[in-house]
Formats: sequence, structure tokens, C-alpha cells
Amino acid sequence: MMNMKQKIRTIVRDIYKTWTLHCLYPSAYKKYTKRPVDKTKIVFLEVRMPRLTNNFLPLYRSLEERKQYHLEVCYIREGMDSHIRVMKNSLAALKEMADARYILVNDSSHLLGCLPLRKETTVIQTWHACGAFKKFGYSFADTKDGSARKDLERFPFHKNFSYVTVSSREVVWAYAEAFHMEKESEKILPIGISRTDCFFREEDRREAYNKLYKVMPASKGKKIVLYAPTFRGKVADAFSPDRLDFKKMHEALGNDTVFLCKHHFLVKKRPGLPEECREYAMDVTECMTIEELLMVSDVCISDYSSLIFEYSLFERPMVFFAYDLEAYYDARGFYYPFAEMAPGPVLKTTEEVIEYLQNLDQRFDREQVRRFRQKFMSACDGHATERLLELIERNL
Repeated sequence: MMNMKQKIRTIVRDIYKTWTLHCLYPSAYKKYTKRPVDKTKIVFLEVRMPRLTNNFLPLYRSLEERKQYHLEVCYIREGMDSHIRVMKNSLAALKEMADARYILVNDSSHLLGCLPLRKETTVIQTWHACGAFKKFGYSFADTKDGSARKDLERFPFHKNFSYVTVSSREVVWAYAEAFHMEKESEKILPIGISRTDCFFREEDRREAYNKLYKVMPASKGKKIVLYAPTFRGKVADAFSPDRLDFKKMHEALGNDTVFLCKHHFLVKKRPGLPEECREYAMDVTECMTIEELLMVSDVCISDYSSLIFEYSLFERPMVFFAYDLEAYYDARGFYYPFAEMAPGPVLKTTEEVIEYLQNLDQRFDREQVRRFRQKFMSACDGHATERLLELIERNL
């Protein structure tokens, strides 16, 4: 049962959301729509991050090279900064979005969901993740870590999408459910995810290795094991698991192996590595992108993160360290049965992970990963950005 402070906080939050999403933002947007639509204007809406993310960068650069478009980038920091700053950022974004021909977004947004969008504006949701793994959006409404369905309907979080781009035809149904687009599934296009294009470029892979050797010189010539878990809990209080024992792994696997840790960007306070692990393990969350890390790692240990879809493009071993599988399933749920879907062993202890890595040559099933890749990543072939450009230019 909520105490008085929690009740007051909930009431204040509800008043703030009602005022901004139902009154302030729609009226500001309506005021700005008095200007005619700029047929060359494309707005990139970064919902959370303070920089242009890797899902947007390839497309932005391609459009910029053409020198015929008016490009704008808006950073609203929704859920990541103070309410005052988010409000100021949102109002500035509304001014840019109101006369845009295209709005590109790669996350869910209350701001975008609350707008009475003009018919001349097309919104493309280039979702930041590949495949369909853990449930999100309407798919996990009314669950422990999900939003209440009545709140999703009152304060739309997944709305106003003209098109949604996904990594394969297989997952169209899941995104239709997540975005409540079951009657508009033809708008969900399996044309690939832009940020996967870099995985097919030799130059990008070479640069990733060079960066790794600068960041961690001790990794050169060693087997690289990446540990990249997703966050636990809700977005506001996201935390990272700390159950994998790197000291035990080093003792068992020896000096030929180094470990890289990449925590989810929503986790503000990351679990630190023990001092004695510094020579063979490193937290690279701040200094390397997940794309770079997927390119350089020989093995990926994850849990419920969608990065496994991108990693399948390399057809390398994956380990699923899912010690809290039952609890995570109760809180979140999956689109496919986890154990059947995972293209690698589902393990619950450090000892099991060690045993698998020690017997990798005999245990790794490359064909299993290939089947997984074909099913969930068939549209990611190094040309996703080209197809997205075609979609934009065809409708300009």
C-alpha cells in the first residue's frame, strides 16, 4: 500500500502529465502548424539520448550527403532529465516537428503520442532494437514492470506511426501487438535496421578492433568475451545484474581470455568490477558502442537483451546467463518461448557458463545460430539504410 508521500507524488505526476500532454503540447503544436509544411524537412527525434544514436547516424549522413534536405535533430531527454528541461526541450521540438514532412523516431515517446499530427507529416518509427524478444508496449501492459493499459490509452506512448521498420517479416505480428497496430500491420515494413549496416563493412570492423586495442591493450591476441546484460526493473530505477563471477571465470579460463562489460544505458549506477579483476576485465560502457563490441567479441554472454539478434549476424557463440528467468518472465514476458528461441545454452550459474566456454568447440551449434539469424534478421543485409532512403524519397 502506498504511503502518503507516494500518493502525493503520484497525484502530482498525473497532474503534470495531464497538463503537458493534453493541454500544453497539443496547443503549442497547433500554433506552430499555421506555417506551411516544408517538403524538404526531416526531423530526427531522439527521445532519450543527448546525441544522434547509431540507428539514426547512417541515415542522417546519407541524407546530408544529398544536400537537398532540411535536416533537424531534436533531443527531448524524455524520462532522462528534469521535468522542466524535458518540457523546454519538448516545446523546442514541437516547433521543428510542426512543419516537417518527415519525423523519424527510434523509441517510444509521450510527446509524439499526444500530438494531433497534420496529415502532411509522415512518421517513421525506426525502432532501436532488432527482432522480438522481451515484450514491450501494449504487449506487456498491466504486468509487474509494464504500464497500466488505461494509462497507455490515456497518455499514448506508441501512437502516430505512419510506418514501422523491422528486421524481418517474422516479427511483424509482435510489433503490431506492441504498438496496437493489429489492423494496420501493412504499415510495419521488414526492410531492416540501419545500424546493422556497419556490421557488413570491413572498414568499420577494423576500426572497432583498433579502438579496442587502444582502450584495452591487454586484449590483443586474446579471446574476447563480452558480457552485455539488459537492465532489470522499471526505466526510472533500472539496475544491472551483478551475479557473474569474473574472478572464477578467469581462474578457469586462464590468461588467454579477457572480459568486456557493457551495461544498458538506462542504468545510472553500474555494479563495479573487483579491483583484482582489472587486468583481465573492463567496464567499457562509456568508451565503446555496442556495435563496436559486437564486432570484436568472440563470445557474447547476455540474458534478455535484443542485441542477440544483431550478434547472430556474425554466427558466433552466445550464452544466456538467465539466473532469474522465472522472475523476469513474470515481470516482463517474451514473444517466443525463451528456451526454444535462444540460439545458445540457457544457464543459471557462473560454473555452468565456465563449463560451456571450456567446451566451446564441441558444444557450439553454428547451424542453430544460422537458423535464428534467417528467421529474425533476414532483412538485415548491409543495405537497410538504402531501403529506408527509398521509402523516404518515394513519398517526398
